[in-house]
Amino acid sequence: MATQQLLTGDAGYTRYTYRLRLSSTARAALEAEWGRCRWVWNECVARSMAANAHNRAHPEAVLTCGPAQLDRMLTEARARTPWPASGSSVAQQQTIRDFGRSRAKALKDTEERLPVRQRAGMPAFRTKRHGEPTLNYTRRGFRLQDSRLHLAGGIVLTVVWSRELPAVPSSVRIYRDGLGHWYASFVVPAQSEPLPETGRVLGIDWGVRETATTTSDDHDLPHPGHGCKVQAKVSRYDRMMARRKPAKDQAASKGYREAKRLRARAYKQVARQRQDTARKWAKKVVRDHDAVAVEDFKPKFLARSSMARKAVDAAIGATKQALVHMARKHGRIVRLVHPAYTTMDCGQCGARAKHALPLGERVYTCTACGAAFPRDKNSARVMLVRARLDPAGAEGISPSGTQFRTAA
Repeated sequence: MATQQLLTGDAGYTRYTYRLRLSSTARAALEAEWGRCRWVWNECVARSMAANAHNRAHPEAVLTCGPAQLDRMLTEARARTPWPASGSSVAQQQTIRDFGRSRAKALKDTEERLPVRQRAGMPAFRTKRHGEPTLNYTRRGFRLQDSRLHLAGGIVLTVVWSRELPAVPSSVRIYRDGLGHWYASFVVPAQSEPLPETGRVLGIDWGVRETATTTSDDHDLPHPGHGCKVQAKVSRYDRMMARRKPAKDQAASKGYREAKRLRARAYKQVARQRQDTARKWAKKVVRDHDAVAVEDFKPKFLARSSMARKAVDAAIGATKQALVHMARKHGRIVRLVHPAYTTMDCGQCGARAKHALPLGERVYTCTACGAAFPRDKNSARVMLVRARLDPAGAEGISPSGTQFRTAA
């Protein structure tokens, strides 16, 4: 089944992912190509580490290890050694680009002095037993002919076309998941499908007890609890893996691999259930409302709290991304509201409480106007006021000091 995913930070493109049916010849060719790309990656890591060591020892003679130097290294290696030259240069060059982006992100996080837990680590060596194959091809490295995908290097793949591509793809990513299934993910321009206007707006507040609380009771999203339903099964597979864990530098046994596959299948089932729930809810919200005010919530801090497991199961980040994606696709407006003081402000008169409400207090009572609302419903109402979407507000003016931004 095809899946659709919006590219983060790029509103003009989206991904369409399809399952691949591979012959033994095609599977062997992809694994061989991955072996060559993995060698290119490890060579980039080794040269980067050597350059860093040299620069620390000799500050007066700085060595650079950028894309130009790595491209020159790849050209020399392909001219000197038959094995890298037997594969596609497109996939190997894209490996260098991926390494460059990963290294630049790690250096940027270090320069900004982010906490260690929030930093992206420097690129590390990729071993044969760890990590799944991932190959990237630009437009000159593939073509679609006779409903089949032809990759550079003479690799022909059969695609399960569950639906047609809306446009000509600009790139494709071939990857394998933890279950051994292969997929092709195409990047195509995003298609707009405007919906008729409804004249309605909606405010959304994220939470753990309920994933999304809105100003409309019909559009609340209760906590689905998909992860809780398979927790016993996943714990059983974890115990099986712990008992059969191989010693260091030893190959895993058949029982260990089977337990690992069963656990990966359970996790993938939960991920698909969360994705399906988020998309159906997002489509309902977008279909019934012209504009949506959404709390710009960052759920990372919940991972260090007592609500970590339930927060992860709620998939707030994925649900918000699905909502933004669906709104862009259908021409709706999404305004992201800063979450500061949203539980302290009154959605009726805009007054702010003097003290933050404890989590155990589920009813918000305004000391200025006397209004009483459920805590999350009041926060959802505050989203509308701050985003200047409140139809009952005075000239649509938000309280001073509040901020919102339109999802681009």
